Amino acid sequence: MGLTDLQVRKMKPQEQRFELLDQAGLYIRIAPSGRKTWVFRYFFEGIPRRMQLGVFPGISLAEAREKHGAAMMEVQRGVDPGEQAKIAKAKRKASPNFQDILNELWEIELHHKKSGIQTKKLLEKNAVPVWGKRKVADIKRRDIVILLDRIRARAPIVGNRVQGALSRLFNFAAERGVIDDSPCTRIRKIPEKGRSRVLTDEEIKLVWNALNLENKAVDIYRVSKLALKMILLTGQRPGEICGMTWDEIDDENFWTIPASRTKNGEINRVPLCPIALDVLDQAKIYGNGNHVFPSSYKPDRSMTRHALTRAIARHWSEIGLQEAFTPHDLRRTLRTRLAELGVSDIIAERVLGHKLQGVLGIYNRHSYDAEKRQALALWERRLSEILCLSESISNVIPFEVRHA
Repeated sequence: MGLTDLQVRKMKPQEQRFELLDQAGLYIRIAPSGRKTWVFRYFFEGIPRRMQLGVFPGISLAEAREKHGAAMMEVQRGVDPGEQAKIAKAKRKASPNFQDILNELWEIELHHKKSGIQTKKLLEKNAVPVWGKRKVADIKRRDIVILLDRIRARAPIVGNRVQGALSRLFNFAAERGVIDDSPCTRIRKIPEKGRSRVLTDEEIKLVWNALNLENKAVDIYRVSKLALKMILLTGQRPGEICGMTWDEIDDENFWTIPASRTKNGEINRVPLCPIALDVLDQAKIYGNGNHVFPSSYKPDRSMTRHALTRAIARHWSEIGLQEAFTPHDLRRTLRTRLAELGVSDIIAERVLGHKLQGVLGIYNRHSYDAEKRQALALWERRLSEILCLSESISNVIPFEVRHA
């Protein structure tokens, strides 16, 4: 009749390991520790063999019998099921887990890319805690959907970024022969609405007043105030502003952002007009070595764009605005105002450090240095009108740049 589930549950360990037969070579082995293991004993090519089918109660009596039946069929077909199980186990052990494939992706691909470290950190924060030791081959589309749902419940846009990073990781795993196909296919991203925030004249006045170093009512780190002003004055990316160094500024009042720090991987020369030069002159007081805008926590490093984002997030209502804004909105404000001033799209895009698209980008290698300076001078003149600085702007004396 064989064993019953109740009998298996009630079996008590003894001083020595022992086995009880269920049927046709299927045994339950009880160790002194109480561990109960299903074992299949069989002959293959006249040699006695043994293979484990799992541990009770994880593998129930019914499941053990099912595994036993499948193994017996293999024997009848002339295949050694125990040997096959060993091969499968070794193959599975050699198969990389999620952390392994992320490390491989980093070494082969990501560390060569500017955005690579962000992709790596994104996955380390959102996926590794869940799947770090899990085999890549065991992660299915349903697992990915559930993870993304959890992330999007708190941060929808982050969910899209994680999805993009996972898509590249699993495609990489398929390219490396770890899996046959990526499980990320046919997962829809949440539509993103692009930001369109542009500050009005009145909002620019409020923000500029709040960024005045003498304005103690808005308690923003003074270096952050100066960095935010530079975004509005030059239209450069917050991260590029934060990483600005004195040796990137030449005697002709150009700030040359090296290709290693630009998003498009191209050098960008940014003309520095009078108000921008005045802001940099104020920054000298807080300098420490080569960083124009040093961190308040790590003086030997530059501040980060996240510091600017946090500063605005904490204080935008104190500034007197009715709607929040971001450092990048200052960049968008400059771009919009250049269009209002009649600056051509080509020159405005070059001011922002964007590549020219299509054939223009391939054949037009003009630097546009003079045109960019004229455009930013127009903007400073308009900004001075908004801020009622028209009379004082002409009195600003450009400083001699200090090289570290």
